[in-house]
Order: sequence, then structure tokens, then C-alpha cells
Amino acid sequence: MIELKNIVFSYGNQQILDDFNLYVKDGECVNLSGVSGSGKTTIIRLVLGLEKPQSGIVTAPKKISCVFQEDRLVENINVINNIRLPLKSHQYPLADELLKRLNLSGIAKKRVDELSGGMKRRIAIIRAIAYGGDALILDEAFNGIDYENKIIIADIIKQEFLDKGKPVIMITHIKEDAEFLTARTINIKGDR
Repeated sequence: MIELKNIVFSYGNQQILDDFNLYVKDGECVNLSGVSGSGKTTIIRLVLGLEKPQSGIVTAPKKISCVFQEDRLVENINVINNIRLPLKSHQYPLADELLKRLNLSGIAKKRVDELSGGMKRRIAIIRAIAYGGDALILDEAFNGIDYENKIIIADIIKQEFLDKGKPVIMITHIKEDAEFLTARTINIKGDR
């Protein structure tokens, strides 16, 4: 479960969230939608503990997997080492299986800076899933990924998170991407 209760948050004099509430049940996916600057990324940063509210309570698991808007890969090392960076050795087999399912096992030894944007995106997603947190955050994670791979990734997320009772929060403006995960969409309107 993830819960934000009566959250007030400002950057300096700019109020972002005022008495904001959000509840994500275990095994549920929630999509945050809204215009740029409405507070979607701030909500994610609060859940991850990267920001602290001025008031209110944030309840979230300690171990959260996250796919940020940027891939956050180490460009000058190979794919398999990028994926394994945050993993323990017992997690390697899942990472290898995910590479196969997403048709990327053939590039495991390639340096990341040699890959296309869509391939890098899939690598970032594989790393987050293999990390196996108690919740998953996807910030525009499906950008640059073709339809077939989106379906495969959605199936993997369902198996590894939703079916195991772990909450998922995603940010996307693409309705179809939210539908892949049967997400409940919440439209964030500024401070509400």
C-alpha cells in the first residue's frame, strides 16, 4: 500500500500540493495524469523519500523499484553489468530471463552507448523489475517502446508486481499505456 495523506508541499513560495491525498492499494496500478507542473513528479519524489512534505504523512514501502523519465544507465559499460548494478547475485537469473523475453539477450555484452533509445528504455525497465522492490514507479517508462514490447513489459509487470500484491504508480499521458496495466487514472490538477 502507498498512501499520501493531507500532503502540503511547496518549492519555495510555489505551492505544488495542498491537502493532497492518494491511496494505492496492494496489487493496484494508479496512473497520475495532468499538465506539466501539476505535481506528478513531486508525488513520485515524495513516495520515494527524495522530498519531504511540509505537512502530511507519506506511507510507502522502503524498497521501491523505479523507472525514471531518463534511463539512468551507465553509458560506457555493457548491458548486463548495467542491469546487475543494483542486484544481488540471486536476482541475476530473473534479469537474464527478462532479457530473453524482451529479445535483448543478444546484446547483453554491448555497451549501452551503442544502443537505440528504445533498447535503453527496455534495459532500464528490466533493471527495475529484476531489482524486485515492494512497489514499482514508472515515470513515462513506456516512451520510445514499440507496441509489441509494451505488451510484453505490461505482462511482466503484472506477474512480478500486481499479481504479487505490490502497488504500481505510473505517469503517462498515453491512455493506451495506462490501459495495458488496467490503471486507475487520477487527473492531478495543480494543488489538489
